[in-house]
Amino acid sequence: MLWSLVHEEKSLEMTSKTRSAPPHAMAMLESLRGLGYSTAAALADIIDNSISAGASEVRVDFAWSGANSRVSILDNGRGMTDEELENAMRLGDKNPLEIRSAHDLGRFGMGLKTASLSQCRRLTVATVKEGVESCLRWDLDELAATPVGGWLLFEGPAHGSEPFVSVPGRQNGGTLVLWEVMDRVVTPGYTSDSFHDLIDGVESHLAMVFHRMLQGPRPRLTLFLNNRPVSPWDPFMSGHPAKPWASPIAKLPTDYGVVSVQCHVLPHQDALNAAELKANAGPEGWTTQQGFYVYRNERLLVAGGWLGLGSPRPWNREEIHRLTRIRLDIPNTADAEWKIDIRKSKARPPVTLRPWLTLHAENARERARRVFAYRGTPTPAKGNEPIEQAWRVDRLKSGMRYRIEETHPSVAAVLESAKSHAPLIRSMLRVIEETVPVQRIWLDTVENKETPRTSFEGEPNAAVIEVARVLFDDLIERKGLSVEEARKSMARTEPFQKYPALVATLGSTK
Repeated sequence: MLWSLVHEEKSLEMTSKTRSAPPHAMAMLESLRGLGYSTAAALADIIDNSISAGASEVRVDFAWSGANSRVSILDNGRGMTDEELENAMRLGDKNPLEIRSAHDLGRFGMGLKTASLSQCRRLTVATVKEGVESCLRWDLDELAATPVGGWLLFEGPAHGSEPFVSVPGRQNGGTLVLWEVMDRVVTPGYTSDSFHDLIDGVESHLAMVFHRMLQGPRPRLTLFLNNRPVSPWDPFMSGHPAKPWASPIAKLPTDYGVVSVQCHVLPHQDALNAAELKANAGPEGWTTQQGFYVYRNERLLVAGGWLGLGSPRPWNREEIHRLTRIRLDIPNTADAEWKIDIRKSKARPPVTLRPWLTLHAENARERARRVFAYRGTPTPAKGNEPIEQAWRVDRLKSGMRYRIEETHPSVAAVLESAKSHAPLIRSMLRVIEETVPVQRIWLDTVENKETPRTSFEGEPNAAVIEVARVLFDDLIERKGLSVEEARKSMARTEPFQKYPALVATLGSTK
């Protein structure tokens, strides 16, 4: 008993001895600069703060001036008092475990500082609330000049930066964030062209990340980039007439709120014109943009990818599933369970949700695969009549083989007209079948991230008309079909079923 009391007393003595070990300001700040933000992702983090502050308009401006280039972000939110600004500029101001407003886009209380300092050495924030102005800045060069000075926030803008930190027309509220000394962006060899390319990339990223807030007749947010409005980029091509399928919204209650998912299969490229094909590819291209789009409060966190799902091995981004895009909404109370990182760029679904998400994804992937294979399996023509295909797939025990379909009207016409030369023509067709450059097509598709052009894609109308007329005339002269019968036959023959307007004119003039 006595030994127990002595041991307890010694334990108390041991646990009561503590030391204060605050991080060195410069070492900590320089380390935080390496979190891996892109400029676009860093700006999205700043805009998150504006939205959380009730802003309906945000203006991002890039100003090129070589090493003195700068970026400013101005919003019309509620602004901050001097005390609120000081808290906002403090690292780790918020505990990520605290309950937040349902519409809060933050979590760690680090985004303003880590995102900004990943791009620049001088961060200045000026704000107005109820007519009262405040301005504070982090200045790494000033801190480096006084290394023992600790965590020093400087009041007011740096000398010479006064013209850049006003909050015009924001007497009641508003905040401006200014990045200067952008050493992580304007590096040796960086030019004004590089800066303008950066602006284009930022625009594409912001258009995607905030598209749900930017779209609609009464958008929640208006975003300007160098005084030009940013148009939303909708990954799901909502409302496009050629879009083949979208699932109903499925919801699953969890301990941290409701998770919802909606699967989308986008149109095959043959159903899109060149402008639509380019516009809907996304910032990273069709193949890279496939998969899950994870949103929190309508803000996009993850743009594509399969979240580690798949069986027996995780799925990769593959060409055959490029038309699959899945909208996934999680509440902001799910951050810990979904392992949302500080840059809001990664998410990993909890184990309990993985089977449910996998089931939805497998269905969408299979539907997208069928649409992607449209050229090999065209959809039926009007009246549900099958399309006469030029190629067929023979599935054998030893694997698949691709064969030219001799019943295709164009092939059949040549064979029937050839008479004694038919064996020679069949021999030529067999050589073509046996030398289809499957590996080369596959390799080119993977490397270029685009499928090869077929079905007269990119060909002038005159070339299509010339081929169509030859076949049309053969149907009338050799097979004895009427003009109307020949048109119907052409309308269900690959690839002319894609040109109904052209087919309708055949036979009207010679």
